[in-house]
Amino acid sequence: MIGIAILFISLGVLVKYGKMYWLIAGYNTMSKEEKEKYNIERIANVFRNGMFGMALIIFSGYLIAKLTGNPNIQNYAFWTSMIVGIPYLLIESNSKKYKKNQEKTD
Repeated sequence: MIGIAILFISLGVLVKYGKMYWLIAGYNTMSKEEKEKYNIERIANVFRNGMFGMALIIFSGYLIAKLTGNPNIQNYAFWTSMIVGIPYLLIESNSKKYKKNQEKTD
């Protein structure tokens, strides 16, 4: 499970800081004009935060499982991170607030 947590952290870092936006499903298939409509930096923040959050849940589940001696806890933590994290990433990243013409100035 630690390997999966490290994978999620790596993906979050690659998308946000490595600017590997092609890892975001659907973004790499958009036309250049369509890509210009979205604030990809803010979407990358969402993906970084989502991946880090999922990794934190998995890592916490691993530690708790080791401390309690109950290996089922790490499975529960893994599936909880998937059930919460994937819909969060899909819903939040497809929100209209990440379109450039929808941005608010503070």
